[in-house]
Amino acid sequence: MHAMQLVVVAVVGMQQPVVPLPPVLVRPPVAAHLDGLKALQGLDALAGLEGLQGLAALDGIEALQGFDALQGFAALEGLDALEGLAGGITGLDVLDDQSAAQDDSQDPADSLWRAAQQAFNRGDYSSAANLYGDLTRRYPNSTRGGDALYWAAFALYKNDDLAHARSLLVTQQRRYPKAATRRDGDALFARIQTALAKQGDEEARRWLSQNAQPRSETDTTHAKGCASEDDDDDMRIEALKGLLQMDAANAVPILRKVLARRDACSTALRRKAVFIVSQKRTPETEDILLDAAQHDPDSEVRQQAVFWLSQVPTDRAVEMLDSILKTSSDQELLEKAIFALSQQHSPKAAEILRAYAERSNAPADVREKAIFWLGQQHSSENAAFLRGLYAKLTDEDLKDKVIFSLSQMGGAENQRWLMDIALNEREPIEQRKKALFRASEAGADLGELVTLYDRMQNRDMKERLIFVYSQRHEPAALDALIKIAKTEQDKELRKKAIFWLGQSHDPRAAQVLMDIINQ
Repeated sequence: MHAMQLVVVAVVGMQQPVVPLPPVLVRPPVAAHLDGLKALQGLDALAGLEGLQGLAALDGIEALQGFDALQGFAALEGLDALEGLAGGITGLDVLDDQSAAQDDSQDPADSLWRAAQQAFNRGDYSSAANLYGDLTRRYPNSTRGGDALYWAAFALYKNDDLAHARSLLVTQQRRYPKAATRRDGDALFARIQTALAKQGDEEARRWLSQNAQPRSETDTTHAKGCASEDDDDDMRIEALKGLLQMDAANAVPILRKVLARRDACSTALRRKAVFIVSQKRTPETEDILLDAAQHDPDSEVRQQAVFWLSQVPTDRAVEMLDSILKTSSDQELLEKAIFALSQQHSPKAAEILRAYAERSNAPADVREKAIFWLGQQHSSENAAFLRGLYAKLTDEDLKDKVIFSLSQMGGAENQRWLMDIALNEREPIEQRKKALFRASEAGADLGELVTLYDRMQNRDMKERLIFVYSQRHEPAALDALIKIAKTEQDKELRKKAIFWLGQSHDPRAAQVLMDIINQ
């Protein structure tokens, strides 16, 4: 009776159209909160999805784990296409949020503000600048006056009217020091100064040199004593970026000075400075990153310095990363070093990764990362090493990682090895099941997988074979499921085959299900 109910459900399911989920509107955050993307580090946890049988095809998501090294998405700062993020995300309804937050039905400037917003959002920056300008001229005491100056300047910046944009931001600084957009205004001002300096504006060039300089450690003039995480010297960072683009010879010594500081108040500045250093290849880049990786008191600065050493393909950098693996007990730092070595693409770096993967006294999570990245480098040497490593391991998670990494490499030899693990009755059943699935995923011969069902004695392995057939799209895979659904003596295994036939859109599957119903 239960089997018949399952067949009926399967047939009905095949005939029902899939109802699409409603789209989810995701409102993008403003640029100032991009640091929140650190939460993406948690994507590592998706590897656990492989436990959900019906979602096993998602196991490839595990490859995302390497991206946790990009914490903070610092690389976004280097993309010119995103420079509009300094003041807000254009073309979207971010401005509408700000309007809602500041809405005051009694403010006579309200209609002008909405009209300016609409012009800005549709990319009509000339009209937007004029409307925002009208608002500040006609209603200088409006609650929107200071913010209107910022958006007018931003619209002018988009239209390359740089000198005019700069003058509006100077006015905002002087007349509206408490405007909500003041901090964004400082960052935009630095960008405008950079653009003007590139055009030969000597005043802008001097400003960049002056404002790129860090405050002295004894400077207590800052309103809060120290820059907070939300106020981490944005304008100074922008000035440093601009100076580095135009005059690396003068900018790099300043960056070295910034990173040489050890006071707590400069921590946020150093975290951003280490990224800026990494983006400009100079004879001093390696020395600065190595020094920060070794000596900075802040763990995040050290981690970022190690991460960016991945972009410095030198023997010294590789030796430094090796030293970190041998001496550090900071797991996050170790993981950054593993990632950096994986990006070096040198024989020595691969040798260090292999040696670390073998270290029985190293943290298992870090060894997993080493095994994963070895699997991403498709070399026969790494493949042979991983196959040999498997037999030496006792940790089941590490063995899982070896199986996964070899399946990612592909190749006939690795497929054969995976099948051998699947057929080895001395191996734990869970490892055999995973090896079988990975072998199929890596392209193992379907004919061999089909003939294996009748020879297989273990019921769990037969169940896994049914699932493997369901994930293959060749006609022979459907034939195998049909045969099991018709002839298998084990009712539970038959029910599983029937279930997967119900997920197929092949007319043959529908006919088989109808035949079973009419028996």
